[in-house]
Formats: sequence, structure tokens, C-alpha cells
Amino acid sequence: MSSLDQYLSLRQKQELALKPKMLQSLKMLSLPILELEAYIKQELINNPLLEQRDEKDEDDIEDHNFEPEAPESPTSIEESEAPEQSNTDISEAKELTEILDQWNDFHLGHDSYRGESETEHTEAIIRFEEDGKDIFLEQLYPYKLSEVEFEFCVDLVDNCDAYGFLPRGFDLVDFARMYQIKALRVKELHEIIMSLSPKGITARDISECLYAQLTEEQKENKLLVGIINEQFENLIHRRYQRITSYFGVSEESVLNARDLISRLDPKPGLRILNPSPNYVFPDVTVKMIEGEFVVVINDQITPNIIISPRYRRMITRGDFNKETMQFVRDKINSAKFLIKSIYMRMRTLERVMLSIIKYQPEFFYDGSGVMLPLTYSVIAQDLGVSESTISRVVKYKFAETPYGIYALKDFFSSTAGRDDNYESVSRQKVKSHIARFIEQEDDHSPLSDQDLVQRLAAEGLYISRRIIAKYRDELGILNSRLRKNKR
Repeated sequence: MSSLDQYLSLRQKQELALKPKMLQSLKMLSLPILELEAYIKQELINNPLLEQRDEKDEDDIEDHNFEPEAPESPTSIEESEAPEQSNTDISEAKELTEILDQWNDFHLGHDSYRGESETEHTEAIIRFEEDGKDIFLEQLYPYKLSEVEFEFCVDLVDNCDAYGFLPRGFDLVDFARMYQIKALRVKELHEIIMSLSPKGITARDISECLYAQLTEEQKENKLLVGIINEQFENLIHRRYQRITSYFGVSEESVLNARDLISRLDPKPGLRILNPSPNYVFPDVTVKMIEGEFVVVINDQITPNIIISPRYRRMITRGDFNKETMQFVRDKINSAKFLIKSIYMRMRTLERVMLSIIKYQPEFFYDGSGVMLPLTYSVIAQDLGVSESTISRVVKYKFAETPYGIYALKDFFSSTAGRDDNYESVSRQKVKSHIARFIEQEDDHSPLSDQDLVQRLAAEGLYISRRIIAKYRDELGILNSRLRKNKR
């Protein structure tokens, strides 16, 4: 290569541009209850029209109602350039106040319905650890993968080491044969996984990992790509002269490329390891009432919001100049959108939980602890929303059920195999059987993975030995030889 050409190019690409309010609404939808509380309190700081009502304010609530008053400055509205707009804003402000009053009445009725003992029970905060791999794999949902393709991607990530690399000599095509995925599609799926954040997960070597992290513009840089793919060994040993001779470029160009490469992550897998434990408050409570499950949104810790008494009086009197009117108008719109977003979050969360109960009857109604295979697409179709909406609702949310506290994502499980009726069998169901078999096994003759295959088949569940070994590892159970030696 004798020279490197530089050129400008134009590209067209389609992307979804979301308005700030839509982004705010989506953000509130994904927030767990404790973070929502902090978010609302921040909005109370940002919007002076809103105040938090304390219990002691309930006795003075009549002071917050609109009462006809003689305007102290009757010419203030007439002096405005847009009196009709001013009247509209006053009407909107009064409408917002009524909405807030209804909202607070709902809060009070909701709290009294729970009862003191139930509120105390619900306020228990639990400890949990986020699964970095699950968070990473959630990025696959917008790609509309089939169930088999998604399972392939999950297993591919599971085969990576702590740094995010597949084992040396790993054959993607051979691995995909058990999923009956064609070689061309395997390549596409592998590229999709490596494009997720952090980029480079499931790479087979360092060059493939670093190349996946380059931008489209950087991939046009022949020197940069060439060093990564052909001269990386010389780069890490600082043999710059060999690189300059190989590409026929200056040492300065090589050093510039080195600086770009140094900003890439050679061990992306470390970024999806489990972080420090967090503490959560259950977002919903599921109760059995008269033979049916009822979903209660645990929103009693969110602040009760009222319009500031000072601004109520100003709105009643029409005591505005032009600048104040514009300020009030903006804050009214902001407050209305906040209330609407909170309501929509509660309503969507309730609908999703009810749909989960509908599609997990064995777990909820039979109390068996067994969950059926369930994907986001099933719930999305049931509710008429997108899979990304379900993903946001489920993310970091917890439900308190009669059988314990569960993360909402625990109710979603991919297929592990088939039963006698060729129906899908969930991972969770297979894991529960494996744990039961091993718990009941003879200490002197532990069950091998092949023994577990046969035991499951006897109960009508057909699972491969590789899948069983994988689930056994996930359950933290040693293989039969190590279990026998340990005992």
C-alpha cells in the first residue's frame, strides 16, 4: 500500500427522532418506584407552580380551592397583549388544579384502602443484583428475532469468558447447527451481538473485538483497520518502524492510529459483570381477592402534588403581566405532562402485570412455582403496544406476590425444549425439575447429566444434555463426579 487517500462522503440513514416530552415520558415509564419518587421531587424543585402536600396540609385544603375574589389589579389582564390567551391559561390552570385535587383524592383513598398493616408490609425493601448479561441482551428486542434466534444469541453470550471472548477456535457455524440456523444468518446474528453496547462481545479474537468498536467512518480508515487486522502484534510491542514499512506511511500516521485504538476496550465483557447489589421497593403488589388476582400499584411513597397556594391566588385574580403569563403557561404545560406521564406509567404497569398473570396461570393460580415460556412479544400483542414498551415497563421493576417477591423479567422465559405434546418448555420449569432430581438423588450415586436427560424424558420433557449441563451450572450445582467427592 503506497498511499492513503482521504475523501468526503455523504450517507443517508433513517433514525427515529423523539421529542423531549416523549423522551421524558419513556424515561418515567422505565423508572422503578424509588427513582420515580426522586424524579418527582426534582420536578417539584424545577416547577414552582407545584408543591408537595404534607398530611398537616389536609386540614387547610379549603384554602387551596378557587374562590371568587375581587381582583386586586383589574387592569392587569386588559393590559396584556393577548387577553383571550390569558383567560385560556387561567382556565387551564384551574383545570390542572382540579386534576391535581382528584389525583390527591386517589392517593388518599388508595392509602386508606391498603390499611396500616398492609402498608407496613409493602414497605419492605429487598436486596438484589442486576444481571449484566440480561441487561446486555435486552438490546436484542428491537431486532424482532425469532425465538430460536434469540436463544442462539443468549447461548452464544453464555459461551464467552469474563472478557467477552468466545473460546479459541470456536466454530460459529457448527454451534448453530443444533439451532438449524443457516450460515449466512449466523453471521448476521453474530454481527448484531457485537454491535450491542458494549461492542465486541462474542468476538473470537482481539482484532475482531476492536474492529467491532470502530465507527462507520473509522472503518473507512485503511491504516486503522489494517493495523487492527494485520499488524496488531507489532503495535502492542511498539514496532512502529515495521508498521510504517508495511503500509508505506509516516510514523506520525501510525501514532495517530495508535491513539485511536487505545480508546477502544480490549475487554468489553468486564462491563457486563454484575455490579454492586442494590435495594428495591416492589412496584406492584399482586393479591388474591375473591378468587381473582388484583394488581395494586405501590405508589404511596410518591409525593402528593398540589398547585402552590400563592399561584392559585394569582390565577384566580388574573394577576399577571405578559412575562408572568408566559412563565405560568410553560409551567402549567409541564405540570400537566408530568401528571399524565405518572398516570400512564401506573396504568401501563398495571396492564402488563395483569397480562403476565393471564399468561402464567400455573404459577399464579396453581401455586406450582412453574412458569411457562413467555416472551415480550406475547404481552406486547396482548396489550397492543410495542415490545420496547414492555421492555421499559419490565426493566428494574419488582412485584410482591403471594409466593414471594419477583423481578418482572423473571416471568419471561425462553424455550428450553419440548414436551410430549410438542409444546414449549420454559427454562425455569426445567431448572426446577433439575433441582428437585438432584435434591432427591442418592449421595453415593449422584445423577449424571445424561441421567437427568432420561429422568426429564420420563416426565415428558425432552431437553438436550448440553442444555441440562448449562442450567445445572447456572443453579450453582457441581457435576456428578464433584458432587460425589464433596459428599
